[in-house]
Parts: sequence; C-alpha cells; structure tokens
Amino acid sequence: MDGVAILEREVRELIRRRGIDPERDASDLALLVREAVEDYDRRSGRGVVPALADADVATREIVAAVAGMGPLQPYLDDPEIEEIWVNGPHRVFVARRGVPELTTTILTESQLRDLVERMLKSSGRRLDLSSPFVDATLPDGSRLHVVIPDITRQWSVNIRKYVVAARGLEDLVALGSLTVHAARFLDASVRAGLNILVSGATQAGKTTMVNALGGSIPAKERVIVCEEVFELKLTCRDTVAMQCRQPSLEGTGEIPLRRLVKEALRMRPDRIVVGEVREAESLDLLIALNAGIPGLATLHANSARDAVAKLCLLPLLAGENVSSSFVVPTVASAIDLVVHLGVGADGARRVEQVAAVPGRAEGGVVELADVFRTVDNVLVRADGFPPGIERFERAGIDIAAELRAAS
Repeated sequence: MDGVAILEREVRELIRRRGIDPERDASDLALLVREAVEDYDRRSGRGVVPALADADVATREIVAAVAGMGPLQPYLDDPEIEEIWVNGPHRVFVARRGVPELTTTILTESQLRDLVERMLKSSGRRLDLSSPFVDATLPDGSRLHVVIPDITRQWSVNIRKYVVAARGLEDLVALGSLTVHAARFLDASVRAGLNILVSGATQAGKTTMVNALGGSIPAKERVIVCEEVFELKLTCRDTVAMQCRQPSLEGTGEIPLRRLVKEALRMRPDRIVVGEVREAESLDLLIALNAGIPGLATLHANSARDAVAKLCLLPLLAGENVSSSFVVPTVASAIDLVVHLGVGADGARRVEQVAAVPGRAEGGVVELADVFRTVDNVLVRADGFPPGIERFERAGIDIAAELRAAS
C-alpha cells in the first residue's frame, strides 16, 4: 500500500472519531488533513511508513477523496472541462471546449460506486435495480446522469458541469457564438415577449442560450421555470424554479414535467421557461403560450424546421383525442421564433439560424422564414421578419430599424 492510501485510511478514521462531516465542515477537514500529513511526514522520516512523493499533492488527493469526487475532482475543478463521462471504471472521458478526450484516470468498481453514492447523497434521488436510471443535480449545479447494469454492461456516469459561459446575449457575442446584430434582435424579441424555441443537438449550448435570453427578460416579470432536473440559472429577480420528482419505492409521488407546466400556470407567471420539451408536456406548453403567456423552451432537433415539425408531433403523445389538425395551427400561432444552434468541427458552439414563424400553416406544414441564416460560416441577415409587430411597438422597439441595421 502506498503512502497516500495509508494516509487516506488514517484520515478517514480520524474523521469518524471526531465526528466531522467532510462536506459541511470544510475548515475542520482542512485542518485535520494538514495535521495528519505533518504527522505522517514525521513518521516517514523515521522509516515507519512509506514516504510521500509530494505532500501538497497528497493533501489535495486526500481532500478530494474524502470530501470531493476523488480522482474525478481535478476534472470538476478544471474550468476548461465541460463534461465528464465514465464508461466503466477503466474508461474516463472528458470534453474540453467541446472536444472529447480519453483520460489516463483508472477507477476501481468500488470507487465508482462510492463516487455515485456520494454524488446522489445531496440530491435525494435513488438508484437501484428497480430504478436503474437517475438524473440529479450536484451541489455546484452540475447535472448528473447514471445508468447501471443490467441496462448497461458497466456503470455509466455523465456529469455535465455547470459552467457559467453566458449570463446575457452580449456574453455570447464575446464568445463568438452570436453576432452583434442577431444579439440585438433576440434581446428585442425577448423584451417584446415573443415565444422562442431554442433547438440544437446534444451539447449544442441550448441551456446556455436560454440563460442568455433570460438575461433580457424585464426585471418586473415573474418567471416560472420547469425542468426535469435543475439546470437553468436565470438571473431574473422574481423566479421560481421547479424540477421533476422520481416515484418512491412504492411507485407513488412521481411529479412529471407535464404536471409542473400545469402548476406553473397557477403561479401568476408573466413568463414560462421549460428546460427541455420531450413528450406530452409540449401540449400544455403550447396551450399556455397560446393563452398569451410568453415563454422559452428547448428541444433537440437538427434544424429550425425539424424543431417545429417535432413540436407538431410531441403533443400527439398526450392522448388519442389530440390530433394534428389541432396541434399544427396551434404551433404556428404559439411559436414566434426558433433559434437553432450547432457545434462546429472545432467544438465551438454557434447560432446557425434564427427563423420566424409567421403564424401560417399549409398542408400540415408550419411556414418558416429565416431572419438570420449562416452563409460561409457567418450568421447574416436573411429576408424574414418576425411576427407580432404590435408587441415590439408596445415595448417601444422599432424592430424594422433594428433589422435594417443588420442588413
């Protein structure tokens, strides 16, 4: 057994004896580890125990092991790393600025299980054979997803870190994800109360975009957020965020996203934000938007047109009494803009398309008109125009002038 392993075992025993909670008593833990390392160094000098290669490194590793996420902690601390995923104990990957790489980190099966148990401790969510999938939020805001055998061959863990990339649209401009003119247009659209659907593939930056759009919501508005797990970090002063709940061991108490959307309507919302539309909750969202409550939502899709087509299909999951003849015109009248995001070969996330939904549908197809489109990897003004001119006027915005400036 090497020196760090011996020292870690001793520190864990000291923690148990002194009754320290490593996650809550950070200062007490730091003092305990420092004293333990100093004592260990004295003993190693006498040849009683193996020497530590580097006392400072050993200290960090032990604190990470007993209070953090062990071998994964350095990746959680690295600001350039956006996501960590584990395909079994021996294959740990990270995404650095959108580019995946296989790390040299190797875990044991017991380490991996202990880490997952520690991550779930604060979430109140469970993982067992009857519920082999779990979504949870870590204390720092990172999103955790775990799948266990026999659904998978080995434990599969994904940690999508909460990285504050943008609090407003101007931050996306600085990052190169959005042009100045497109940012001004989107800012005006949010302030005017247009309903915006943000689409893109996984890891395209949809959550970041909604956070940035949220920065343009007027301060006087009350915003209700509905998510599967807490992920959005809106800065609005009057915000209530709700997340879904798993069923209990008895199979009761589940709170699905559809229920949250319905409850949001009873909470005096000025605006509703749905983290990700996947299933039948899309019907309740459309009904809310069609009733005059502005909203933001995200959806997985390959283009703005695909996003609208998908939104026309998802409400059909709500029941046999819901038909396309109702859904298609409802989508056409409820959604005003689609902001589509993409990921380049270099891992950079960019807005590829901003499409307006004029409110017309023909032959079961909702009409779209590009306001901005990508030409030669540059987002440029197209010839489309947003609906709801009267809403811009009420907000004191000359949207025609804004778009002329972008031409």
